[in-house]
Amino acid sequence: MARLRVAVLISGRGSNLQALIGECARDDAAAEIVLVLSNVPGAAGLERARKAGIETATVGHRRFPGREAFEAAVEERLVAAEAGLVCLAGFMRLLTPGFVERWRDRLINIHPSLLPSYKGLDTHARALADGVRLAGCTVHFVRPDMDWGPIIVQAAVPVLAGDDAGALAARVLEAEHRAYPLALRLIAAGRVSVTGERVAIAGAAAPEGPFLNPDDGAGA
Repeated sequence: MARLRVAVLISGRGSNLQALIGECARDDAAAEIVLVLSNVPGAAGLERARKAGIETATVGHRRFPGREAFEAAVEERLVAAEAGLVCLAGFMRLLTPGFVERWRDRLINIHPSLLPSYKGLDTHARALADGVRLAGCTVHFVRPDMDWGPIIVQAAVPVLAGDDAGALAARVLEAEHRAYPLALRLIAAGRVSVTGERVAIAGAAAPEGPFLNPDDGAGA
């Protein structure tokens, strides 16, 4: 069975990219990363990809007169790579509704909060200000609305006494590095379906619920 061809879009250091590279290096991996594309020339994540022998590309958004022209150049690269799934991993550009709809249910993102709470930026500082006891991350299919879409995997971490935004961010990032590979594994294995903007995962311990803890492997 052919492996799922994956493209990863980045803007920075690529720590979640590295987690996805590790997932695809597994002997039983059902996915392979065929392209890592950055909108920022010299982004550190590009070197991670090159070290792993993955094709890289840079499409600098500042070269284009608008988002549509930039996205057309990005999409040309994705189509040329025959990508079947696109993973956003620290990609710091808002995508137009047209692009999102063309890649509907083939475009996923990871966000550092338990969505739908704390969409947008400064998620950890906002969570601490509200006094929540749990924080975490969410992997979801992308929809035109920012930080919204059918939830594939969520991972929760405790908020500890004395946490500041940096300490909480570091703990959440560790969870991201487990959750994103798990989501990719489930999709590549054909276990994920979307019905009525809800995700069902075949064979999961709790198939009716959108919350899956990466520590339990989601039945994988």
